[in-house]
Amino acid sequence: MNIPLNIDWQQILLHLFNFSLLAGGLYLLLYRPVKRFMDEREAHYRAAKDEAETLTAQAEKLRSEYGEKLAAAEADIARRISEADLELEQYRAQEVEKARQEADKIITRARENALRERAEIIAEAKKDLTEAAAAAAEKIALGDAGDPYEQFLSLVERGSGDEPAK
Repeated sequence: MNIPLNIDWQQILLHLFNFSLLAGGLYLLLYRPVKRFMDEREAHYRAAKDEAETLTAQAEKLRSEYGEKLAAAEADIARRISEADLELEQYRAQEVEKARQEADKIITRARENALRERAEIIAEAKKDLTEAAAAAAEKIALGDAGDPYEQFLSLVERGSGDEPAK
């Protein structure tokens, strides 16, 4: 066999066979596992992304629910504060009214006490004047000489225990 350019077809076929065996073996040993690994990795990341989206959606839902609950709680707090202010105002008004009533009672008692004391002072003054007039009349009747008016004044001054006015 005369082969131009020294090409040995048998060697070429053996090299092609070796290359195909090597390519097939590499395909079976490397490409398939790497492809499977890449598919699994892609599936894993896709699942993680889907889970993250689900969790994000749940978090947004919870955030909106808690926002609504917070708004309701703030409204409730505002309502309770206004109720407490109203109750405080009513209590304050009641206490002011009680204080006014108590002040009226105190003023009434003070007036009654002042009227009673005035009556006692007037009665005591009448009694003292009566005693002083009786003593002066007695002295005048017994005949003590002198001005009856001066004698009356001296008796009054001695009877009350005060010093004479100058």
